[in-house]
Amino acid sequence: MNREPKTPERRSRKARRTRDTLAQAAFELVLDRGLRDVTVEEIAERADVDRRTFSRYFTSKEDAVLDSVRGDGDRINDALRARPAGEPPLTAYRRAVLDWLADPEAEAWHRRPRIFELLVLAEQEPTLYAAFHHIRVDAQEDSLAIVADRLGVDPRQDIRPAVTVAAGAGALLAAQVAWVRGGCPEELPRLVEQAFDALAGELIQQPAAPASHSTTEGNGTS
Repeated sequence: MNREPKTPERRSRKARRTRDTLAQAAFELVLDRGLRDVTVEEIAERADVDRRTFSRYFTSKEDAVLDSVRGDGDRINDALRARPAGEPPLTAYRRAVLDWLADPEAEAWHRRPRIFELLVLAEQEPTLYAAFHHIRVDAQEDSLAIVADRLGVDPRQDIRPAVTVAAGAGALLAAQVAWVRGGCPEELPRLVEQAFDALAGELIQQPAAPASHSTTEGNGTS
């Protein structure tokens, strides 16, 4: 039997554990104390590593705090790739998001402890919001490539993949914003459905007719 240690694999597992420990330390400290009251040095100390080790994995404390949601765009895109080829692209995007929300193994935001708090904080802290925006943009670039492949087109020549992704990601973002501002963590799936329904025009209502006014209103007659 070959008992030679798999050094590259062990190194990879150790690196993953170190990254996860740093990310968890940042997550807990920032949510407990606030972004501005936590330093990179404190995160490194909580994870029992030095500042140089932190910098090997993350560019900033915002980057570390958001590591817990970084993979969600990948999960949505994996679900998008798995959708039937015959589905219209926007329908496929919508159902991919709903598949992610419903997958117990994916632990979507409304089921993952304290993610609601994190996204509320991202609404309040400009640097955290900007870092989260970069994560979304990266995920959308992958979505664009997936949709273009589904359509069999070059996204540099055909605008449909970009429009599809912009619309679908916009609906998801609108639901997220409504979610964090509404203060009801369990409401995310309903809000996502509502946002995509609105995008499809199903919630568009005719404007209310102007209220009728009495011809005698304000003329002093009785």
